[in-house]
Amino acid sequence: MISKKTKYAINALVFLAKRKGEGPIIISEIADKEHIPRKFLESILLNLKKAGILASKKGKGGGYYLLKDPDEVNLADVMRLFDGPIAFLPCVTYKYYERCEECKDEETCGIRDVFLEVKKKTVELLKQASLSEIITRESRLIRLL
Repeated sequence: MISKKTKYAINALVFLAKRKGEGPIIISEIADKEHIPRKFLESILLNLKKAGILASKKGKGGGYYLLKDPDEVNLADVMRLFDGPIAFLPCVTYKYYERCEECKDEETCGIRDVFLEVKKKTVELLKQASLSEIITRESRLIRLL
């Protein structure tokens, strides 16, 4: 399961992607519309800003806005930013690799091989899930109702 922080980050990013081109959006509006506690959201938005996904403007007419195009922001990047590796085992992670203590031989470990395949497919799907893709899917689902 993803953390609440990651879920809130995704919700805020989708909200900002839908409003791209409208200028900065104040934190309180994002928090109200997306039902995210304001203090928690402030921390999330700062992390997204440090990661180069968002930018902000201070003062009157200020707030947060997407720095990147919605096609360039995917769920894999957001999940890694807040939750770390996308893998069930430390021996199959990309940036956070650790050898499993009980493993006799990684090269011939069938368990590792299965989880490596799961991780690869999961990351592939999450990378394809850009903010634009999420918005497109949402629109399609609304039309089906």
